[in-house]
Amino acid sequence: MPSRYLDENELSGHREFRFDFERETLAGKAILLAGATGGLGSATAALLAREGARLVLGFRSNRERAETLAAFLEKLGAAAVSLVAGDLSDPAGREAYLAACPEDLYGLVSFVGDPARFSAGPGRTAELQEALEASWSENFLGPALLARLAAERMRAAGTPGAIVLFSTMQAVGVFENSVAYAAPKAALLQAARILAREFGGKPNIRVNVIAPGATTAGMAESSIRSGKYDGYIEQGVIPRFGRPEDVARAVRFFLQPDNYVTGQVLVVDGGLTLRR
Repeated sequence: MPSRYLDENELSGHREFRFDFERETLAGKAILLAGATGGLGSATAALLAREGARLVLGFRSNRERAETLAAFLEKLGAAAVSLVAGDLSDPAGREAYLAACPEDLYGLVSFVGDPARFSAGPGRTAELQEALEASWSENFLGPALLARLAAERMRAAGTPGAIVLFSTMQAVGVFENSVAYAAPKAALLQAARILAREFGGKPNIRVNVIAPGATTAGMAESSIRSGKYDGYIEQGVIPRFGRPEDVARAVRFFLQPDNYVTGQVLVVDGGLTLRR
């Protein structure tokens, strides 16, 4: 029996080299960027603004920077830009973020996180516990709960959508002294897969994760400045440090309405975890 779901006109077009590569698919889409004023968030906001998206910029406390970014994005061509302040580790902050979004919210990108730097050593169990508890709230609970709230809202509105969460290369590779940061970020990977399974179907809400490497914006910037990662370039492990534009393009890929990917992790690290 022939499939009931094949479009014969579409297949005929493929045989004649007529392929449907849509353009400007994010124009007019309402997208919430949590942690938008950071290096990776602002680069992504700039790219989405060029495509005419309607942006809601979430930030924790630096309103002056948020207002400066909003003015810049409006000049780039964003269809609309609004601001919302809040701490994602606080339920009231998560509710404020969603309350600031239009009813037809299409996308969420959460850049929020904390580096949770901690050097393990004998007799430091109490300090490690404190670091892990703080990191769990910042790097897992806040982003994961916001993602679920956003997905529930999209489903209730009948809106197909896309959610992009941020992890780290340390969640997929083994790096010394990274347990306080890497463990909650690794948990976020699994949470995203579960959300992708739960919220697939109709309306289809895709959930994916980006795991950046040594990038010259965001949480890795201070480590790069210190020379910590210079050896990776000198040894040919990576050809260069990552740029915020590399990450922004990855976010746009996952946000595209015709994207066919969900429940996946894209490691944007130039091959560092592959070859180190």
